[in-house]
Amino acid sequence: MNNPHVAIVGATGAVGVEMLLCLEQRNFPLGKVTLLASARSAGKTMKFRGEDIVVKELTHDSFAGIDIALFSAGGGISLEFAPSAAAAGAVVIDNSSAFRMDECVPLVVPEINPEAAKDRPKGIIANPNCTTIISLMALAPLHEKFGLESVIASSYQAVSGSGAQGIVELEEQIQAIADGRDFTPKVYPRQIAFNVIPQVDSFTDNGYTKEEMKMLNEGRKILGHPTLKVSCTCVRVPVYRSHSVSITAQFSKEPSVEAARAAYDGKPGICVVDDPANKLFPVPLDTTGKDDCLVGRIRKNIVLENALDIWVVGDQVRKGAALNAVQIAEIL
Repeated sequence: MNNPHVAIVGATGAVGVEMLLCLEQRNFPLGKVTLLASARSAGKTMKFRGEDIVVKELTHDSFAGIDIALFSAGGGISLEFAPSAAAAGAVVIDNSSAFRMDECVPLVVPEINPEAAKDRPKGIIANPNCTTIISLMALAPLHEKFGLESVIASSYQAVSGSGAQGIVELEEQIQAIADGRDFTPKVYPRQIAFNVIPQVDSFTDNGYTKEEMKMLNEGRKILGHPTLKVSCTCVRVPVYRSHSVSITAQFSKEPSVEAARAAYDGKPGICVVDDPANKLFPVPLDTTGKDDCLVGRIRKNIVLENALDIWVVGDQVRKGAALNAVQIAEIL
């Protein structure tokens, strides 16, 4: 597929904007770009390679001549319009959860399972959940070396994971507190400013949220590891951008800290930042706007056998969404 015609669905949203930026920054070899969004955003212009591109209204007839369609407009839009894009001959790369667990749709992290992108009977490739991507970027090299068996994780997820409205709510609450004004949370069930909320997405019957179950179900599919065990608690924190995840991983082989650090040597998209004695460890600000995930605090777990504790941080708008989708397009 040379110099493809690429469309971005949901181009004016936070991830859509980041997709366009990634295409430009990575000098993606496209022939033409089409920007699609809702009727209320149609007519707006967005800059790409120094030119103004007019945003068009998304319809079922928008995909004639499109080779790759990057979707980032929510699961409902994907379910409605992705089949139309695929029927028109485009390969759909979908950032929503709509198709992730479909057996006929590959779920791809290019650094981990790029070969999966080649088999797409529905013409659709799914982009994994952001927290899953960031976690697996740190876990996959260790799985390759030691054989991953189980994961216990706690995520610390930035408000931008809720979209622009999450950032606005945090900013408004901080200002209201500074001014001594009352406020009512709208985006989150509780105050997010100067607080943490142990709920991301809705709860399921087993007491876990949908977000927490994604790491189990998507992790199994991406790694090709149907017996992987995962227990996760996802927490929203008052950070603007970049998710952090604390992970206890248990393996079939005994891992040493030195061998674990060496497992990342030469692996793209993941860097070790691990010198606690000199206060060097990953924090969200280190990855904001950056491509690579950072892993540190690598240590032997002192409770479980054959287990390591690690801390991984990544920009969930970029590697957790837009960049990963563009990297899939690069495979095509």
